[in-house]
Amino acid sequence: MKKIALLFFIAFITTHSIAQTSNDAGLWATFNIDKKLSKKIGVFISEEYRARENFTCNNLLYTDLGVSFKPLDFLKVSLAYRCIEKFQLDKTISFRHRGMLDITLKKKFGAFGLSYRQRIQAEVRNVYSSDNGSLPEWYSRNKFEVKYDLNKPITPYLAAEFRYQINNPRSAESDNTWHRDRYFVGLDYKRNDKNAFGLYYMIQREYNVSSPQDLFILGVEYSLSL
Repeated sequence: MKKIALLFFIAFITTHSIAQTSNDAGLWATFNIDKKLSKKIGVFISEEYRARENFTCNNLLYTDLGVSFKPLDFLKVSLAYRCIEKFQLDKTISFRHRGMLDITLKKKFGAFGLSYRQRIQAEVRNVYSSDNGSLPEWYSRNKFEVKYDLNKPITPYLAAEFRYQINNPRSAESDNTWHRDRYFVGLDYKRNDKNAFGLYYMIQREYNVSSPQDLFILGVEYSLSL
């Protein structure tokens, strides 16, 4: 576990430039509901609230609606739609729509559980506000996670996510480059087969952008399985 944590730390240090950045802290609170329709197919809905400006201001709200398919024990494919309300500094709201395709691979090695998720997402924003409002942003997001099974209700984990900007018609400066990393340390608590809670701390770093920002996020989650 220490060696894995060291690898995440080295990746965190070596992938960032010396550009001046701004800092902010916030809260992400998530509520998930999932329902199995069969052994291989399920549906889910998620609601998330985010706060920024050192927990003092609303940042965004989003709703996910999706379906998942698990053809093999180690493979899951999910397709989801996300409706986003992003609060702007001028007190207006930016409405955004995102489609996401996730492919997740999982494998256990003794007490360790490893997973990799590849996400392709496309997002449009303020569709009727400008000529390019309907042009989608395209990103590839790669997330790696390591969990350690304590044979108890609590499971600690480490995770790292790396985002690659394929194309963004409103911010082309980072097209075809890696420009954002996230690093997580967290705990999952499974109370029973239906109820689970999560607590995590996340650091997000930006680079290869004109005004990079570092985020320090406290996250809380509750998941309900029907």
